[in-house]
Amino acid sequence: MGAASRYAKSLIGLAVEKGQLEAIHKDMQMIKGLCDSNPDFVNLLESPVVKTDKKKAILAEIFKGKISDLTFSFINIIADKRREGYIDDIAKAFDGQYKAYKNILTAVITSANGIDAATKSKVLELVKATTNGEVELIEKTDKDLIGGFVLTVGDKQIDASVARKLNDLRKNFSENPFVKEF
Repeated sequence: MGAASRYAKSLIGLAVEKGQLEAIHKDMQMIKGLCDSNPDFVNLLESPVVKTDKKKAILAEIFKGKISDLTFSFINIIADKRREGYIDDIAKAFDGQYKAYKNILTAVITSANGIDAATKSKVLELVKATTNGEVELIEKTDKDLIGGFVLTVGDKQIDASVARKLNDLRKNFSENPFVKEF
C-alpha cells in the first residue's frame, strides 16, 4: 500500500496545482466503485499474464471520455510504469488523502434496523460538535446487534447495542460476585 499511497499523494498534489481536485476526486471515486464492484477487473489489472498494451487498451476503452484528461493521463503513466495493478489501491488511498486534505471525518453508525432521519441528524450534530471539520456519516445495519447502535468515529467507538449489554450481563453473571449467606 506504500506505493499506492505515494501515487495518490502525487495525484492530489497535481490536482490541487491544476485546480481540478473535485473533478479528480469524482473520477477516483468512480474508479474505486468499479474496482469494488468488479473483482475480475482488478484481477485483470494485477495479472502478469495479460500484457501491458492490452491492459492500456482496456483502460482506454473503459475510461476514455468518462474521466478527466488529467486522471486518464495519470492512469496511462501508471500503466506505462507497469503499475496498473495498483490502480485500485491508488483510488482507495486517494479517497483517504482527499478526506484528510479537506478535513472530512468519517463516522460509521451501525444499527440493527437502520436509523431514522431525526436520529441521523442528532448523531451528525453530536459528532460535528466534537470536531472542527466536516463529517461524513455512513450507515450500516447488523441484525446481530439486536437493538441500539455502534458509533465509530476515527479510532473511537461507542457501543450502545443490546448485544453488548447482554454480553456484559453474561460476563457479570459468570463471575458471580454474590456470596450466599445461609
